[in-house]
Amino acid sequence: MRTVAVFAYDGMSPFHLSVPCLVLGDRQGAKGQYDVLVCAEEPGSLRTNAGFGISVECGLEVMDRADVVILPSWDPDREPSAVLLDSIRRAHARGATVVGLCIGAFLVAASGIADGREIVTHWRWADRLQERYPGITVRADVLWSDLGDLLTSAGTAASLDCCLHLVRTHHGVELAEQLARSIVVAPHRSGSQAQYIPVPVPPDPSDDVIEKAMVWARARLDQPVSLDEWAGAVALSRRTFTRQFRARTGSSGQAWLLRQRLDRARLLLETTDHPVERIATESGFGSSAALRHHFHTILGTTPQRHRQEFAV
Repeated sequence: MRTVAVFAYDGMSPFHLSVPCLVLGDRQGAKGQYDVLVCAEEPGSLRTNAGFGISVECGLEVMDRADVVILPSWDPDREPSAVLLDSIRRAHARGATVVGLCIGAFLVAASGIADGREIVTHWRWADRLQERYPGITVRADVLWSDLGDLLTSAGTAASLDCCLHLVRTHHGVELAEQLARSIVVAPHRSGSQAQYIPVPVPPDPSDDVIEKAMVWARARLDQPVSLDEWAGAVALSRRTFTRQFRARTGSSGQAWLLRQRLDRARLLLETTDHPVERIATESGFGSSAALRHHFHTILGTTPQRHRQEFAV
C-alpha cells in the first residue's frame, strides 16, 4: 500500500483538500488503496475558507516517507516557506511522485522541480504563474499532465480526473472505473481534453448528438468505425460532425475512439485470460501487432506487462 501525503494549510479550500482524500482514501463501506495522511507545516487546528476548521495531526515529516506527495491548492499571494519547499524537493529527489492540483502548481513551480518542464494549472491562474516562473512552460489548454514523477492538473473536477488517473496507473482500469462509479464521476477524461470548451449545453439532453455518437461508438468498439459512418449514425455530415465533436470534447473523434479502444483492451487484459489476439479483435485494433503498437506509443508498456501487473 502506497503512502500519500496530502498537504493542508491555514485558510485553504476544503473542497480541494477533500478531492485526493475522497479518491485515494477510505470511503464509506470501502477501504482505500492508499494510506492517506493529511499533513501541515504546523499540525493542529487549521481554518478553511468555508467558515469551519479542521484538525491535522501530521507534520511535514510525512513527506519524507510518502510515495506520493499531493499539493491540492495554494494561495498565490502567500510566499511558501523554505521548510515547505525543502520538504517537496526532498520528497521528489528520493523518488516520490509529486502531484500539484489546480493552483497547487504554484508550490510545484516554487520548489524548482518543474524548471524547464511543462505544468498544468487552472486557466484563470495560468498567466500569473507563467509570469512569476518564466523557467517553466504553463499549460491551460488541457485537464492534466503526467510527466511520470510529476503530475499537475487544472482545478475542481480536473483534480478528480488527475487522482483517478493516478489510481488507473497504480491499480489498473477496472479498479479506477469501479471507484469512478462509486463517486459518480466520468470514469476517464483524457488529460489532453480541453479545460474550457465554449459550446452551450443542450437544453434537452436528448438533443446532444455528440453524446449519442459516443454511445453509438462505444457499443461498436469491436468493429471498424469510419468517420463517415459515425457521422451518418447521428445524421450529420462528416465536416459538421468533426467540428462539433472537437467543440464538444476538445479532441478529434479518432483520438477519442483510440482511447476508448485502449481502455477496452486494458479492461479485458485485467479481467479475462483471453489471448492478446482475441483482445485486439474485441477492442477494435484488428491485430495484436496494432494493439502492441498503440500500447507502446501511448501507454509506454506492452499488453502482456499490463496483464501481469493488473490482472485480478
